[in-house]
Amino acid sequence: MSDRLAVNRPLAHDSAAKHVAGEAVYIDDMPEPSRCLEVYVAWADRAHARLLKLDLDAVRRASGVVAVVTTDDIPGHTDISPVGRHDEPVFAAETVQFWGQALFAVAACDVHTARRAAGLAVIAYEDLEPRLDVDAARAAEDYVWPPAHFVRGDTEAGLARATRRLDGRVTMGGQDHFYLEGHVALAIPGEDGDMTVFSSTQHPSEVQHMVAHVLGIPSNSVTVEVRRMGGGFGGKETQSNLFACVAALVARKTSRPAKCRLDRDDDMIMTGKRHDFTVDYKLGFDDDGRIEAVDMHFASRCGYSADLSGPINDRALFHADNCYFYPDVSLLCHPCRTNMASATAFRGFGGPQGMVAAERVIEEIAIACGLDPLEVRKRNFYGDGERAITPYHMTIEDNVIERVVAEVEKDSDYWTKRDAVRRFNAENRWQKKGLALTPVKFGISFTMTAYNQAGALVHIYKDGSVHLNHGGTEMGQGLFVKVAQVVAEELQLPLERIKITATTTAKVPNTSATAASSGSDLNGMAAQAAARTLRDRLTAFAAEQHQAEPSEVYWLPGRIAVKGNEIAFADLVHDAYMARIPLSATGFYKTPEIHWDRAAGRGKPFYYFAYGAACSEVTIDTLTGEYRVDRVDIVHDVGRSLNPAIDAGQIEGGFIQGMGWLTTEELVWDEQGRLRTHAPSTYKIPTCADRPEIFNLRLLENENPKATIHRSKAVGEPPLMLAISVWQALSDAVAATADHQHPARLDPPATPEKVLMAIGRLAEIEATKEAAE
Repeated sequence: MSDRLAVNRPLAHDSAAKHVAGEAVYIDDMPEPSRCLEVYVAWADRAHARLLKLDLDAVRRASGVVAVVTTDDIPGHTDISPVGRHDEPVFAAETVQFWGQALFAVAACDVHTARRAAGLAVIAYEDLEPRLDVDAARAAEDYVWPPAHFVRGDTEAGLARATRRLDGRVTMGGQDHFYLEGHVALAIPGEDGDMTVFSSTQHPSEVQHMVAHVLGIPSNSVTVEVRRMGGGFGGKETQSNLFACVAALVARKTSRPAKCRLDRDDDMIMTGKRHDFTVDYKLGFDDDGRIEAVDMHFASRCGYSADLSGPINDRALFHADNCYFYPDVSLLCHPCRTNMASATAFRGFGGPQGMVAAERVIEEIAIACGLDPLEVRKRNFYGDGERAITPYHMTIEDNVIERVVAEVEKDSDYWTKRDAVRRFNAENRWQKKGLALTPVKFGISFTMTAYNQAGALVHIYKDGSVHLNHGGTEMGQGLFVKVAQVVAEELQLPLERIKITATTTAKVPNTSATAASSGSDLNGMAAQAAARTLRDRLTAFAAEQHQAEPSEVYWLPGRIAVKGNEIAFADLVHDAYMARIPLSATGFYKTPEIHWDRAAGRGKPFYYFAYGAACSEVTIDTLTGEYRVDRVDIVHDVGRSLNPAIDAGQIEGGFIQGMGWLTTEELVWDEQGRLRTHAPSTYKIPTCADRPEIFNLRLLENENPKATIHRSKAVGEPPLMLAISVWQALSDAVAATADHQHPARLDPPATPEKVLMAIGRLAEIEATKEAAE
């Protein structure tokens, strides 16, 4: 147990009791203001078409309709691109670019009336050929963002002199965020043209900017607030903008409050997903499985607009090495434009896709050399000197992956288990087991350097209670309680004395998105800075009052001690107020050391790395392709954890979400560009029954060598990639059907159908081989 008062302790989430009791208030739970309208956003049922006619007269005349909003009703800018590319209109005007693109909005007293009225619109299209795959986009050289290229050494020469060569392709699917709370925004007009928006968003400052942009008013006329989201996972980093802007446009046009709330089908159809990627790779390696050269060409399906595809594709390249040193390396990525909803941020932000490519490389080398994949992994880990330099020329300074993997190897009893798996597979024809131990190295920081900043505001009231506000948002991940713990520790107060308040642009301006696993790092440091300012003021005041030096003032739980006197915190605060000592402070933090030159492909984009490893054991049915996850052992590096209970929850949840992406969650579009898996009836997220039968988790005993908040490490995104071990274990089980003579080439998501097809493919290879002999 920690000797700290508030940090490094496994405290409950601040809203945990309210979550399970159904008392946590989300935007749709808020009492609606008087005369509030509900808004339905009508969308296009074409993936690519010219919009020839949009006749809304019948919609306007429909019973119960109060207002219809189109592009013509936008007083400001009509574009809401988060990266300034001017490629993301609020409503389609002349050309429809994906199935589900917003065309207009209808406001009525209830959303059902608005939806029925929207169906009366008369729309005429001229159909155009939709572009739906990356190969077509690459052939047309149609990209939403300039390609990125990281190079170190001479890849062509490295491949030419390599002892062995291997080429291949891996394709991985996307993923829907499937947050429990869908997109929702409530806009309330005020006097002087002001607008208050309650938005389920990870980026309140961006929603503020976009609403102001669309309404044609300055940002100081818009206030955005969010107390909590019912999940975000990246899907509410930019995708919230449209629905907040539509609600605000209706509120402005009608001078009435307006709420825009999506149902599950519309949410899945209209919003972006995790990027799916195709990776073509060329490998050079020796007989011992040591990598000599790597050439990878990534192509992602980005949808119709840039959104965040540029940095997401960059981060895929940043993590295409995972934990492995590539002596000669070329990593190229093309962000391809397709006629789909714009792919967007998702937990890991491209990193998982890069790691999948890295682990496919290891798997293929292991099969080719007849080695255990764990041995190949260990032989290629980053090391010291030249072997510590990444493809983007950053030197790794905090490498603990060998230690992490060694601990998982021991916890899981890997080699004993490997022998048991071999025996089981030799004795069973219709069932096969698979085993895999995979590592994770994930870079922490926004690669856009300017986003690595945060602000906080702390008030101390005369009774000694504390009010905390900062720019981070709470989506269930426990950020708010962690930051409150930091303030409580600084002021030596019990956690219940710290009032956690909703994130609002009216208190802390110009905030960054709560993303990139940086919420605690940035906002915790900013809040600590504010609390430390107040503590220093109170320390100086107490020293003056008692004719002492500040160094003679000691902070104890709930009180201070100075020259033999103990003074309760509340009394100290009251006396300070009477002496006119300011009891409010702001705090600011910016991440040091980082820099990145995208054009040169060089820099230090990350302040540090988070590490982890997982060992997964699976069993497959070779007749049906069905499988179960028998056991998982995880060791994960969170530095000196601010809150071990919260961190454990993030690791477990991240693992299961990653497992869903790599196994059951399959997105299917038809040839017309229409998403066919837009409800839980057809899109399968993991259930309780899918969790590993044995699920062991241990936090690495470690301390961040970088000066992060209380030497902790980020935990939001890295655990998702631990689930790559499940996918690799499934590949191992499939390969066992042919005695590991051929690579499984099981592309994620590894649905039972894909497992069965992979088994069939290996059977055909074996049959052809036997026929030739």
